[in-house]
Amino acid sequence: MGKVLVAEATARQAASFVLGCAAALTLVLLLQYRPPPSRAPGQFSGSWGAGRRNRTTARLAHHHQAPIAGSDHNHVDDQPSNATSSKAATAIDCARAAQSDATVRSRDHQDEGGEFQGLAAAVRGAATDDKTVIITCVNHAFAKPNSLLSLFLESFRIGDGTPQLLPHLLIVAMDPAALALCSAVHEHCYLYTMPNLNFTSEKLFLSKDYLELVWSKLKLQRKILELGYSFLFTDVDVMWFRDPFKHVTAYADMTVSSDVFLGDPDNIGNFPNTGFFHVKPNNRTIAMTKVWHESRGKYPGANEQPVFNMIKKNLVKELGLKVRYLDTAYIGGFCGYGKDLGKICTMHANCCVGLNAKLRDLRSVLDDWRNYTRLPHWEKHKAKWTVPGACFH
Repeated sequence: MGKVLVAEATARQAASFVLGCAAALTLVLLLQYRPPPSRAPGQFSGSWGAGRRNRTTARLAHHHQAPIAGSDHNHVDDQPSNATSSKAATAIDCARAAQSDATVRSRDHQDEGGEFQGLAAAVRGAATDDKTVIITCVNHAFAKPNSLLSLFLESFRIGDGTPQLLPHLLIVAMDPAALALCSAVHEHCYLYTMPNLNFTSEKLFLSKDYLELVWSKLKLQRKILELGYSFLFTDVDVMWFRDPFKHVTAYADMTVSSDVFLGDPDNIGNFPNTGFFHVKPNNRTIAMTKVWHESRGKYPGANEQPVFNMIKKNLVKELGLKVRYLDTAYIGGFCGYGKDLGKICTMHANCCVGLNAKLRDLRSVLDDWRNYTRLPHWEKHKAKWTVPGACFH
């Protein structure tokens, strides 16, 4: 009789514990709930929402299936007690999972309503599992059919090992027209506009609007680092033929392409091209982007690339920044590139001014690559690049 009373008391305690956990779960959900923020239609696009729901569902399923620590399923006498303990533990795990998901939602919306509304969610939707995202920026002139964005995406599709990188590409549209064009051809697009500025048309090199455009990209890049993501920024006039991440060194804070490569990737004297560079998120790189942007006032009329070249030695000395340069034999451009198409990963229309000239010569670059891929392997070493005649005439 005593054993029965003890069992009944144990069951009542367990039931009370479960009800208490259920009440706690309800309270957590009520406290953590936030109505979805109002957002202009098309602020960002991508499948991040479904991914977040799937991860939450998987996490809850994992908690339901997890064994209860300390339980011994070999003792038949303990089965009623273990069953009630399992229910209580499940309630606790559900509460923890709900609180964890609420924390993720809070992080995603920490920048909602500001200059970078929706950026956290857009980046997370495109990022790899190790929190790396490829970023490019376009305006309406660059995003139109048969313009730079079309060539850029085509290079990914016909490259060797590059199609699988497309899901991790976030295209930043600098005007609503560019966003609409981007959304029609790509999964991950994000609208980033600046008040009282219209970036729709082509901007002449070093014009006032051009400078605002290139410097605004640096602010966006710093925000991505602050969110905890690595990024590989690429201008849209860079053609991708092989995976360039193989040439990004783990120890470097910043890995940057070169207009002029002197042969040593660690030589700070190389001439950088900031139209293609990889950055890891840490205190040094966040400080670097801040100092870089603040240095604009010291060099009026200059874009971000020559300013970086002017301050790079101080960044290394004062911040301890680790910079590594990319060999033009692999990460090439019109300023300088290797002749071996068997090595090339990317080709940049640098040292070239004017949208029409870039389009003509980049189409030739795509044709050269297609011809190279059609050759039998014993003939590939004979393939050569066409001289960029429209850019250098």
